[in-house]
Amino acid sequence: MLGGTEFVGRAVVEAALGRGWEVTVFHRGRHDPPPGVRSLRGDRTAPGGLTALADDPGEWDVVVDTWSAAPRAVRDTARLLRGRAGRYVYVSSRSVYAWGRPARFDEDAPLVEGASPDAEQTAYPQDKRGGELAVLDAYGADRSVLVRAGLILGPYENIGRLPWWLGRTARGGPVLAPGPRDLPLQYVDVRDLAEWIVLAAERELSGPYNLVGPQGHTTMGALLEACVRVTGGAAELRWTEPGVILEAGIEPWTELPVWVPPGSDLYEALHSADVSRAVGAGLVCRPVEETVADTWRWLQDVGGVAPQRPDRPRSGLDPEVEAKVLASGAGA
Repeated sequence: MLGGTEFVGRAVVEAALGRGWEVTVFHRGRHDPPPGVRSLRGDRTAPGGLTALADDPGEWDVVVDTWSAAPRAVRDTARLLRGRAGRYVYVSSRSVYAWGRPARFDEDAPLVEGASPDAEQTAYPQDKRGGELAVLDAYGADRSVLVRAGLILGPYENIGRLPWWLGRTARGGPVLAPGPRDLPLQYVDVRDLAEWIVLAAERELSGPYNLVGPQGHTTMGALLEACVRVTGGAAELRWTEPGVILEAGIEPWTELPVWVPPGSDLYEALHSADVSRAVGAGLVCRPVEETVADTWRWLQDVGGVAPQRPDRPRSGLDPEVEAKVLASGAGA
């Protein structure tokens, strides 16, 4: 596992250990890896940063990589390990699909022009596609899996989306709830993602997969109502029309995490992928209530404040903006 100490990487490590696998984690040492792994340290961005991995005599059935910055880091590790690891699983992103994608787009939808595998960091979609190209160059299509994940929620989240909603409902009072209440959402619990990755390695799958749950696995209403329940029920959801939210200048996705207005290109991009290939290959998704409850339990275990990746913007709505919109009579 390249990484393996935070969010997706940590969940993959725990899923592999749960199946009795022997796991080696190559990481920078900023966080402790899960117990039970073999640990190698190095920084993929630094000169000589792969020395510990290069000098190690180990061979592996599979490598899992979640890198999301300069494609050259993926290039270097993929080339280093192509003779010592049987398969390379790269956790990519649905951001690699070109903008304006149709509803129910599948893995054959047009892609962005990726950054060169030799490139430094550019923009997220191009970097993720560049990472895919680096893996394909080193391992070929038959020994690689491109996991095009979408919205990922669950314990260990260090992006701040579900943790923000849990923190907001825990504070109680009227909550600006972005409607419509029955808006279908598409996401994946990080543990279901991890279990699928391990299963894909066991079955020696290859190729690209859209990796989120089926559209409508839950709704905005079910997600927020679960947040209210697990945090004590003191919050009052005030469902508000999308037009009111947009008129107030509130940014979908960032200021109101997870939510984007229905009918928009952004909604189609984030919440309408065809995931039949992944489901056919064994993807199973747990109920939203379990994801929310387990994330809340984990938040309490870490003192109520989720870790935050420094390379991602903070999520959430300013309380003054929320109060102003609610005071205007929005929501019911």
